[in-house]
Amino acid sequence: MKKNILLIGGSYGIGLELVKQLSEDYSVYVASRTSEGLEGTSATHITFDANTDSLDITALPNEIHGFAYCPGSINLKPFKMMSLDTFESDMQLNFFNMVKIVKDTLPLMTAGGAIVLFSTVAVGSGMPYHTSVAAAKGAVEGFAKALAAEYAPNIRVNVIAPSLVNTPLAKRLLSNDKKIEMMSQRHPLKRIGEVEDIANTAAFLLCEKSSWITGQVIGVDGGMSTLNLS
Repeated sequence: MKKNILLIGGSYGIGLELVKQLSEDYSVYVASRTSEGLEGTSATHITFDANTDSLDITALPNEIHGFAYCPGSINLKPFKMMSLDTFESDMQLNFFNMVKIVKDTLPLMTAGGAIVLFSTVAVGSGMPYHTSVAAAKGAVEGFAKALAAEYAPNIRVNVIAPSLVNTPLAKRLLSNDKKIEMMSQRHPLKRIGEVEDIANTAAFLLCEKSSWITGQVIGVDGGMSTLNLS
């Protein structure tokens, strides 16, 4: 019998790529606002808005073997132009909504289960205009490490910290070839990330091949966080 993976957000971008990679070997449940993009996959869709809804646990199987929280935000502005509402909404989406769903889902998680959360390279590498998202994702990283310690050895918890990835969420930053080239040159590997780059790592962290990895923040960022080639 296939093991069960729950993805919060999986109808586009990194989440959808993760669905495609996992569907052959796992029973995948996707809780998201729309099922658009899931056509042709074997995923079971649960209508859910992380900002307004409570997850219907009765729509899930009795056992969950893996969980990933994919929703995120990109609000890049100078701090003096950033409203308190933006900080609150970023924290709500990226952190508080995630905590609520983890709390609801943990009773279903089996021993040996895995949780994957998402941060940003901007937490570990100070970057201008990232105050709001870095604060929210910094909370995610601290939460994940504490949760990993608390639930070891039964449940593994890891975080992926990407740099800029070519997703619908980033379309404003990558709206033309000049912007893509400029962003590519900022990375030691001279390209921006693709959804496959991030989903490959998430799929690995959700499977048994990563069974000795927990409490880690893994940079999948083209070398941005650790290499300085200037």
